[in-house]
Amino acid sequence: MPDEFFAEARAREELGLAVFLNAGDPPLPVLTDLVAQLDASGVDCLELAVPFPDSPTDGPVVRRSADRALTRGVGLRETLDFVAAVRPGLKRLRIAVLADWSHSLRTAAPADYARAVADSGADALLAHGLPPRLRPAHHEALHAAGLPEVTTCYPASAPATVAEAAAHATGYLYLVARYGRSGAGTPDGGHAGLAPTVAALRDLTASPIAVGFGVSTAEDLASVARSGADAAIVGSAGVAAVERSLEAGSDPVDGYRSFVAALGRPHTARPKEDTRAHP
Repeated sequence: MPDEFFAEARAREELGLAVFLNAGDPPLPVLTDLVAQLDASGVDCLELAVPFPDSPTDGPVVRRSADRALTRGVGLRETLDFVAAVRPGLKRLRIAVLADWSHSLRTAAPADYARAVADSGADALLAHGLPPRLRPAHHEALHAAGLPEVTTCYPASAPATVAEAAAHATGYLYLVARYGRSGAGTPDGGHAGLAPTVAALRDLTASPIAVGFGVSTAEDLASVARSGADAAIVGSAGVAAVERSLEAGSDPVDGYRSFVAALGRPHTARPKEDTRAHP
């Protein structure tokens, strides 16, 4: 059902929270404890990336994190094995796997990688860098596997791109707040300025809308809440918290717990029930 990812936050009239981490950074045994802490602290979704090098959309913080994870030998198989291992212990946290097509998916048929991700217990897949010519087969494979899909678009995306993203966002729609690399600051006008885009997307999809890029502080989350979005996605700032802990020789789980607590969970002005489109 469309609201599955952020339904609990919506029922409390709070902004949903998704966080991004690379599988393998911190090392998988430590990440196991961190995931349990996310589940206990009320984070709604973990965007767990299969690490890949030289991402054109990531800034230096996330790139360094991916490099550390790759050095530890973490790839698609290790990531899905990790999801399968932690899934039975989770009470509420959902996991959306982010995989780069060129680095992690291109050697497998869509039906095969969709089934592998679904069998791991992951709640959704976000395919990064998927070539447009392969999108129909990708969408069909995820649908056949019963695997929800996370799609992306920008405020300035072409109407056809927005329509396709909305049509196939069976997990949630990731509204990328600005062009450029992650970790480079808030968009012009702040995230609250995305309200017209969020409202337009409501007419196209019944799935939750999550806003990411430039979301790193409690003030940013409050601004996202004012946009009318269902959730905020926090990436580079959280990855940086892990990096600081690793460099200091301290516990990344404790460091990340403090980071999430400082974010808070702002209330939204949106009602519990609305009349969103159901294409």
